[in-house]
Amino acid sequence: MNITVIGATGMVGARLVTEANARGHRVTAAARRPGSYPRGGTIAPLALDARDPEQLAAALHGTHGAILAVRPAPGHEHTLAPLTTGVLDAAARAGIRLVVIGGAGPLRSPGEPDRLVAEDPTYVPPAWRAVAAASTDQLRACERHAEAAWSYLSPPALLEPGRRTGTYVRGTTTLLVGPDGTSRITAEDLAVAALDELERPGTDRHFTINEVAVCR
Repeated sequence: MNITVIGATGMVGARLVTEANARGHRVTAAARRPGSYPRGGTIAPLALDARDPEQLAAALHGTHGAILAVRPAPGHEHTLAPLTTGVLDAAARAGIRLVVIGGAGPLRSPGEPDRLVAEDPTYVPPAWRAVAAASTDQLRACERHAEAAWSYLSPPALLEPGRRTGTYVRGTTTLLVGPDGTSRITAEDLAVAALDELERPGTDRHFTINEVAVCR
């Protein structure tokens, strides 16, 4: 497949590029400052302002699927939903599937189906509330989009770099918590789940994942 990763230099985006490349896909690594990759390889860097419809159309032209992995800078959380709508518009025009790497905010809290994670201080401390609310708005923007083929991947409460195990547990719209009370995944295994979804879409448009329980 030809895949475009939007936000390719971020913590998650860089690992998406690595995972897609390892699976034999040709990857357009799109970001404001895309960096460099070895010449002649299967990764093509692309400078992209994802707010520009013409640049988005060019980035998605000839691709079979795309993954959006952007995180707003502090103070700019309000830009996430409209940017996502623009990418959905471009994906719909290109006729491709889009996997959106979102946030845990719009998930339901475990044991409290009427409470969003974004509103639960157990999982979202005050410093994260703005971005958690932005991820909720981002999912709502996806849900309002009738034309694009999209999936929204909400990570667990804790997402950080680590080891790629290639395994994960998949859930739907409630935050997953392991037997030891943890809700976490490495960015490497989140990339595995995102590429699995792009290659073989599941039945749930909004889904989440968690690490496979292990003895610590």
